[in-house]
Amino acid sequence: MELRQLECFVAVAEERSFTRAAARLHLVQSTVSATIAALEKELAAPLLVRTTRRVSLTDAGLELLPKARVALDAVRDARDVVHAVQGGLRGTLRIGTMSSLGLIDLPALLGRFHRDHPEVSVRLATAASCGGSPELITALAEGRLDLAFVSIPGQHPTTARLRHLTSVRLDLVVPREHPLADRGTVTISDLAGEPFIDFPSGYGNRAVTDRAFTAAGLRRHVTIEITDIAAGVDFVRNRLGLALLPRGAVGPDDDLTTLGIADADLDWPISLAAPAERAPSAAARAFERLVDRHLAERHLADRHLAERS
Repeated sequence: MELRQLECFVAVAEERSFTRAAARLHLVQSTVSATIAALEKELAAPLLVRTTRRVSLTDAGLELLPKARVALDAVRDARDVVHAVQGGLRGTLRIGTMSSLGLIDLPALLGRFHRDHPEVSVRLATAASCGGSPELITALAEGRLDLAFVSIPGQHPTTARLRHLTSVRLDLVVPREHPLADRGTVTISDLAGEPFIDFPSGYGNRAVTDRAFTAAGLRRHVTIEITDIAAGVDFVRNRLGLALLPRGAVGPDDDLTTLGIADADLDWPISLAAPAERAPSAAARAFERLVDRHLAERHLADRHLAERS
């Protein structure tokens, strides 16, 4: 059994597609198919069920997948040790993220990480294309991601290790002429009967708003679902509903007003998640340390700003 065979098998199992696996491995599809066929012949067992629409795992494939991941992780760790001795990191770091991270400047973080570790290739997947934080957690557990920025209000999943980074307050965004617009703050009961624009169920900020309305004993009517905060702002601007969006999402605007809600828990938590049962790579550990430094520097800058004002 060869390392390339395991790499091809894991890629196809995670991508559920020979085409996507080939693109991920920078190989032609026929090479991936031939490599998997050779592995199945060596093991004398079919590992994948191939149809015209999808690829799934056989019972033997399901048993092999975690063992193959462990073997690949061991090889990765061996490479990390050698690269560390040589004075640098290499490899690939796969990061998942939500569309907004509040005070966390992800482009700046990735740019800084690239300057520090130019030999590490970073791949980024967004929650908009992955189905929200729960799907990012699934991708971590299945080995398709190394780290992910997620929002999981309430009980944390057992398949991931979550480290709280920050929380962002959700504020109410209304059109300028709305009856509530002239008030500095509102109560959640003031919002009964209003049409809302919000993220789909499963997204962290949607969970926060749903829990707040449930706690207040109110039903909420979501008329439009979005996966992008900027789109939410535009829908409110076009008078299609109200929205609870992260503080700072709306700058000075002649058409919109942002209001605080005084009597509801609307703190949107943001965490960095890693697989619970897989040791992080050296690149993942380096990125986690960079996130810690970024937040510490941001906190220090905010404190100095507050002291001067």
